[in-house]
Amino acid sequence: MIEEARLVAGFTGAGISTESGVPDFRSPDSPWMRNKPIPFDVFLQDVEARREAWRRKFVMDDLYQGARPSQGHLAIAALISSGRMPAVITQNIDGLHQASGLADHQVIELHGNGTYAACLDCRSRHDLREVRAQFEASGNPPTCKACGGVVKSATISFGQSMPQEPMRKAQKLALTCDLILVVGSSLVVYPAAGFPALAKENGAKLVIVNREPTPLDDIADLVVHAEIGQVLPGLI
Repeated sequence: MIEEARLVAGFTGAGISTESGVPDFRSPDSPWMRNKPIPFDVFLQDVEARREAWRRKFVMDDLYQGARPSQGHLAIAALISSGRMPAVITQNIDGLHQASGLADHQVIELHGNGTYAACLDCRSRHDLREVRAQFEASGNPPTCKACGGVVKSATISFGQSMPQEPMRKAQKLALTCDLILVVGSSLVVYPAAGFPALAKENGAKLVIVNREPTPLDDIADLVVHAEIGQVLPGLI
């Protein structure tokens, strides 16, 4: 089925990265539950909340600092290198698609990227190593060197608006592909999870590779419940 597609859209979730050692949100006793992201409005309003958000951020970073792209990431990268998949839409924030060899324009990040920080005022990009050094030396949440604004991990927090340009690109890809390949997503987090359904409604084939059932299994053209790294390279 995939080999017959003219234009393939990729869509990935946490499951493609758990095989790299990155914890997901829904596993029992997930470290994300012990270090829950601070809601965006609270982060903005309270300096103590910003301090706690950065503490939790660095705890989580330390848990998977050695993560490397999985066989699933490499399979997606190979499909993009072949020219049949222009980009992958991802719910992940770990940067492992880029680490697999993809350029930034080939990765549509719906929930941002946790490998760097950005000023909420002037949008200046900040290296996390410098941010962490500043935080650990002073104990204070970082501020922007350029404008003095609030600096935040470049992820999309709960309550924060979805990024307009990635959303536009994801919609365009979903509407132009003739097959969308969902890998490692539970397809329950919206609005991101709406793109596979949109592609299907527009006439594209829907292929889902995930360890657990998803809400879209019933309308998919092919569903594979298995370990991603074991089946995706052969499927592609």
